[in-house]
Amino acid sequence: MKFGYQTITWGGVVGHPGGVTSIKDLFYMTHGDTQAAIRDIASVGYQGVEVFDGNLAEFADKAEELLSVLSETNTELVSVYTGANFIYDEILDDELYKIEQAATLAKKFGASRIVLGGGAKRPDGPKADDFKKVGRGLDMAADIARKHGLESSYHPHLGTISETLDGFHQIMDSCSIGFCPDTAHLTLSGIDPVSAIDRYGDRLKHIHFKDVSNKTGNFTPLGEGDIDFKEILSAIKRANYDSWLMVELDSYEGDPKKAAEISKRYLEQLFAN
Repeated sequence: MKFGYQTITWGGVVGHPGGVTSIKDLFYMTHGDTQAAIRDIASVGYQGVEVFDGNLAEFADKAEELLSVLSETNTELVSVYTGANFIYDEILDDELYKIEQAATLAKKFGASRIVLGGGAKRPDGPKADDFKKVGRGLDMAADIARKHGLESSYHPHLGTISETLDGFHQIMDSCSIGFCPDTAHLTLSGIDPVSAIDRYGDRLKHIHFKDVSNKTGNFTPLGEGDIDFKEILSAIKRANYDSWLMVELDSYEGDPKKAAEISKRYLEQLFAN
C-alpha cells in the first residue's frame, strides 16, 4: 500500500467563480499554495498527492512550475478530483466538457486516476430517475477517463443524493464506474464503510481515509476521531486492494503539515499491527 495526501487542507475547497455563470468552468479549487502543499506533504513522508481540477488548471500554461516541484520532492501526482451535478439534462454536455478538460490536464501532469463526486440535490428532493441519471453520467465520465488512459472512481459525498444508504446503492447499482470510499463521508451518511467495501470490493479503485469525531461532527487527523480503521483495513484486504490510500482532511485549525504528520504516524501504527 502506498500513502498519499489531498492538498485540500492547505486552504479549504471552493468553487471557481467562473462557474457561477458558466458550468463548463466550474472547477473545484483550494485557496492554498499547491506547490507549498506538495512540499509539506512530501516532507512528512507521503509518496503521492491528489489535487482538485481547478488547482491543476492553474498550471495549464506553466506546467514546468508544478512538474518541477513534483520532481524535486519525488512525489507522484496520483489523482485529480472533479465532479458534476449529473441530474440536469440541459447542462450535462457542459459538465462532461469540464470533465474532459480535467482528464486532459490529469494526463498532461502524469496522474493515473480521476475521482468523481456528483449527484445534485433538488430543493424539493430527488426525482425518481435522478439516481439513474447520476449513474449514467458517471459512466460517461468513466468513458472520458478511459480515453485518456485514466482509471476512474465515484466518491459518494455529503451534500449529494448519495448521502443515504438507499441513494448510495441506487447510484452504485446503476453504473459500473470504480468505487472510491471516503470513510468519513460514508459514516456521516449512515453508511457503514466496511459493508460498502465488502459489497463493492470488486470495484475498489481508490480510497480516501478520513476520520471524524462523533461528538463534534468535525473531521480530524487520522486516529483523533472515532472511525474504526482497523476493520476498514481488513475489508480493503478482503477486496485485494493494494494500491494508493489517500488521506484527506477538509480543514484544520492548526498547521496543515502537522495534521499530515499526525495521520502519517497513525497509518504507520495501523499497518504495523
